[in-house]
Amino acid sequence: MPSLQDQLLKQGLADEKQAKAVKNEKKQQQKQRKQQPKGTQSVNETRERARQAREEQAARDRELNRQREEEAQRRAVQAQIRELVESNRLSRKDGETPYQFVHNSKIKRLYVDEQTVDALARGQLAVVCLENTYDVVPEGIARKIQERDESVVVVLHERSKAKEDDDEEDPYAGFEIPDDLMW
Repeated sequence: MPSLQDQLLKQGLADEKQAKAVKNEKKQQQKQRKQQPKGTQSVNETRERARQAREEQAARDRELNRQREEEAQRRAVQAQIRELVESNRLSRKDGETPYQFVHNSKIKRLYVDEQTVDALARGQLAVVCLENTYDVVPEGIARKIQERDESVVVVLHERSKAKEDDDEEDPYAGFEIPDDLMW
C-alpha cells in the first residue's frame, strides 16, 4: 500500500519539492528531540496545552457568567417595569374619545375620556406598552420606566409651559380677542 505522500504526488495535489520540504522539517524536529533530554519537550508541550485549555475554559466560563448576569439584570428590570405599570396604571374607563398614537409604525387607538386625552396631550400622562397591552400612567412613573427601558414608553409629550410663561412672552397679550369674530 503506497504512503499518503505517494498518493498525493500521484494525484497532483502535492509536488516533490513540497514533499522534500516536509521530510527535511521532520528530520530537523527529530534532531532537536534527540538533543534534548528524554521527555522534556513532550512534558513542556503537555503542560502548555493543559494551561492553554484551562485558560480557554476559564474564558468561556467568564463569558457564560457575564451572559447569565446580563440576563438576570434584564429580567430584574422587566420585573421592576411591570411592577411600576401594574401599581400605577390609571383605571381605564372605556371612554368615548379615541386617542390615536403611533407604535411600531402602526397607528393605534385607545379609547379614554376627555380629561385623559387632555392630560396626555399636555404631558401629564403617558402611554406605555407592556406585553402588547397599552396602559396610561402618570408622567413621573413614565420617566422612571423610561430610565430603565425607553422602548416601553410609547407616548410621552413634553410638558407644556405654564400659562404665566406664555403670557410673558406673548406680544399680543394686552389685546383682547372678540367673541363675535366671524371668519
